[in-house]
Amino acid sequence: MKPSENLDTLLIAGKPYQSRLLVGTGKYRDFAETRAAIDASGAQIVTVAIRRTNIGQDPKQPSLLEVLPPAQFTILPNTAGCYTADDAVRTLRLARELLDGHSLVKLEVLGDQKTLFPNMAETLSAAATLVKDGFEVMVYCSDDPIAARQLEEIGCCAVMPLASLIGSGMGILNPWNLQIIIDNAKVPVIVDAGVGTASDAAIAMELGCQGVLMNTAIATAKNPVMMASAMKKAVEAGREAFLAGRMPKKPYTASASSPSAGTIAPTAASTAARPANQDKPIDRTVRL
Repeated sequence: MKPSENLDTLLIAGKPYQSRLLVGTGKYRDFAETRAAIDASGAQIVTVAIRRTNIGQDPKQPSLLEVLPPAQFTILPNTAGCYTADDAVRTLRLARELLDGHSLVKLEVLGDQKTLFPNMAETLSAAATLVKDGFEVMVYCSDDPIAARQLEEIGCCAVMPLASLIGSGMGILNPWNLQIIIDNAKVPVIVDAGVGTASDAAIAMELGCQGVLMNTAIATAKNPVMMASAMKKAVEAGREAFLAGRMPKKPYTASASSPSAGTIAPTAASTAARPANQDKPIDRTVRL
């Protein structure tokens, strides 16, 4: 059995997924590269920025859905580029119409254009409106455990704390806060933003995250298709390591991995290594 077949499934809004890697669709050279990278990643959930990507808004332009048909992928519309709760809600209602009533969405309300850090007050407001409106909300948020708990209490189906700033590639900067969120959440915790390379994804999964969402790390790599494949393996390896249970860390305590039984006794070893003339007295006479 392959390792990937051994993993438990990711459950989002009641639907199981084999892949725990979620990927974005921006920053690729063209739709062909987008499809090739997503195939290499093995991702089943693909997120789309409604404000930046055509999925039917403009019938005269190519649609991403021609390359990534909803029959093969779960399309996750997101609100990238929204800075108020009202804009985010309006954008996702448009997405629901374009996708024939699709209710699973990714909410993100940004605080400013420089950091793209989430505006949590607006995010909480938008989440409450969307949940009441029948949406299944996966939500981008800060790594604040209290904010993550509030979003879960509102009814979000997954919380998605950032590892570091969007597009920064800085990896997980605050594993302690992330661990608190993971330990207390009753919904999936999916790291969103900041992953730069495969080891970042593996670390997130080893901490106990249910999944990882990324875009820039794959799309802007020198070889996006190869990086997508690497990320797939990293997520699978990290999840397996988490399920297997790592050995406890033991600072200042060494433990040999080789058995001690059958080793040569120290006395015998020292005798065997002693030179033949070692028992003779040493002549310390000073000669003039």
